[in-house]
Amino acid sequence: MRAVVHDRYGGPEVLHVAEVDPPSIGDDGILIRVEAAEACKSDAEMRAARWSVKWFTVPMRLYLGWRRPRRPILGLYFAGTIEELGDDVEGFTVGEAVYGSPGLHRGAYGEFLALGAKAVIAPKPSSLTFAEAAAVPLGAINGDHFVARTEVGDGDRVLVNGAGGVIGAFAVQAAANRGATVTGVDAAHKEAFVRSAGATEFVDYQRTDVAGLGARFDVIIDMVPSTSVRAMRRLLVPGGRYANGNPRLSTLLAAPLLTRFTDRPVHVAFAAETRMVLRDLAERFDRDELRPIVDRVLPMTEAAEAHRLVETEERVGAIVLAIGEHA
Repeated sequence: MRAVVHDRYGGPEVLHVAEVDPPSIGDDGILIRVEAAEACKSDAEMRAARWSVKWFTVPMRLYLGWRRPRRPILGLYFAGTIEELGDDVEGFTVGEAVYGSPGLHRGAYGEFLALGAKAVIAPKPSSLTFAEAAAVPLGAINGDHFVARTEVGDGDRVLVNGAGGVIGAFAVQAAANRGATVTGVDAAHKEAFVRSAGATEFVDYQRTDVAGLGARFDVIIDMVPSTSVRAMRRLLVPGGRYANGNPRLSTLLAAPLLTRFTDRPVHVAFAAETRMVLRDLAERFDRDELRPIVDRVLPMTEAAEAHRLVETEERVGAIVLAIGEHA
């Protein structure tokens, strides 16, 4: 089979398409023919072995391979069809369209992906294309998670920092759906996209100091690793809630104390990726409560360009790879 691989760490140029042995499954396995895979920031960080959240570096390098990647095929989020099922697998059928994540096992940049019987997959939203569905799990699971954790409600004033990113854009949608008034923060070229997701106000962080907006928000959802947590929390009204999707180690350690001893709790818990969550999201997409956010779809041969667009933020929404010649 064909796959996008990298045999060393480095820039986008280390990615290339190669012929590799297809995976096989046992009685408790699921073989997926991958149709599309999101090219996300986590993929790019694993490819480069550099993480925006610095404390990830040592544990991730130990897991992935210190000098070179142990597994050459990236890909954390995908959509495709079930090609083969092991005898012990229940709840799915051959030919069924599914979407989900192989987790840190990765492998979605290949034409076939072997998963275990308990893999985090679910039937694909029927209203979405494979490319649109591949861009759902990362952003929608986490964006919705942070909105729920901060208990966004009708009439709340919500600031989403990094609103033009994959998670941020879904957080904007989820907060607006709950009746909140949303202010999105990102680069100027993403304003139309952020407003289309549901933001009523937009702040270009390159021209306006966000910290100078004043304490007027009930909830802040912060997806930008470089921001000052202290400065962002000053924008909260008394009783306001703050969520950080890319916490520094210091933020992780301080969050329990800030939550217990101040009136502005800090949420840093990561979203759980489960089949139940994917099924719920599929229903919400099919009811038109959420909308896909794909910027563009590129062929496997342009994986390096996909990663460049992700790393430079020269995108408005998700970048998706079409996997295989048939895609």
